[in-house]
Amino acid sequence: MSHFVYILQSEENGRYYVGRSKNPERRVEHHNTTSKGFTSRYRPWTLVFQQEFDSKEEAVSAEKLIKSWKSRKMTRYVIEGKIQLEERIE
Repeated sequence: MSHFVYILQSEENGRYYVGRSKNPERRVEHHNTTSKGFTSRYRPWTLVFQQEFDSKEEAVSAEKLIKSWKSRKMTRYVIEGKIQLEERIE
């Protein structure tokens, strides 16, 4: 079953949120309505990137890679297609 890495951007302040899911559209709805914690503070969120992976393990690796950078610039490069995740994950 396919798994996705997705990036949300806050319409309020431009922050990014990186996650993974089997259904990114459903997760966006969750983040914008019932989610508690970090994402609830910066609603509304817009889905700005999603990439499908063949396995959960690949999606987890891609998510961890993006989060490890701790960089808005690098996250933006992923969104813009300047960084290809499949080339960088193990």
